Amino acid sequence: MSQLVAIVGPTAIGKSKLAIRLAQTFDGEIVSADSRQVYRYMDIGTAKPSPEERALVPHHLIDVVEPDEDFTLAIYQDMARQAIEAIQRRGKQALLVGGSGLYVQAVIGGWRIPRVAPDPELRHNLEERAAREGYMALYEELKQVDPAAAKRIDPRNTRRLIRALEVCQISGMPFSQLQRSSPSFRTLVVGLTTERADLYRRIDSRIDGMMERGLVQEAEGLIKKGYSLDLPSMSGIGYKQIGLYLQGQIDLPQAVQQIKFETHRFARHQYAWFRPKDERIHWFDMRDKMEEPIQSLIKGFVAGM
Repeated sequence: MSQLVAIVGPTAIGKSKLAIRLAQTFDGEIVSADSRQVYRYMDIGTAKPSPEERALVPHHLIDVVEPDEDFTLAIYQDMARQAIEAIQRRGKQALLVGGSGLYVQAVIGGWRIPRVAPDPELRHNLEERAAREGYMALYEELKQVDPAAAKRIDPRNTRRLIRALEVCQISGMPFSQLQRSSPSFRTLVVGLTTERADLYRRIDSRIDGMMERGLVQEAEGLIKKGYSLDLPSMSGIGYKQIGLYLQGQIDLPQAVQQIKFETHRFARHQYAWFRPKDERIHWFDMRDKMEEPIQSLIKGFVAGM
């Protein structure tokens, strides 16, 4: 079975920079596991590696679709597998790097994702229901029809709630039951973490940097290109709040504070995917000198120890 190294952890923890150094050390290439970095033109708000960083080490699954194109978990999984297998055929070490737990688990767990085609009318009806009754109405329904899937989905993630209900209704089977596993890679998972206050400082510093680099101008440019704020790609943290500011619904300091608050919440939710007690993950605290131990761990893994 082919070898894969995954670098996981909450947003702003430092996964990308560490991965670049590891890729240079182990002659590797990076496969992004970020659900937002797949979109073109959305650079600042998704914290994509800079052009200079991407020139140091080949990166894959960044800038692969337009902001108004559909991009599903199944599409990501197929593209990620193809990228990883191509890297391995070149004799390089593949590193799967990102904080999108769903994407990471789909790849390393070898999920057999339901190939249920979207039903526009059903989705529209569920979206209207969510707007009318609130997202918890959909979540409570999912708990009834597929409690296992409900445990894995953030109730506020309306898109995922709708998809799970859509699959259940069309296939007649629980969404979770269709997501069986068949791993394709022998995987070493390295997790980066820190204590909560330090993580929040890192997040806030990153967001302040995004504002300085022109997040408002980036969002304005996307709107001028014709990308609606209603698009799934534009509903992500950062673009949503800046969109509200550009519409005059909130002022800029409020938008920045909301981005920070929502990113803190998102980071907490990421630990539902990457649990500190998960024995499959080798955890390292970013406040410690952890790079040499991580390199030693990878060397042993690559050597088959």
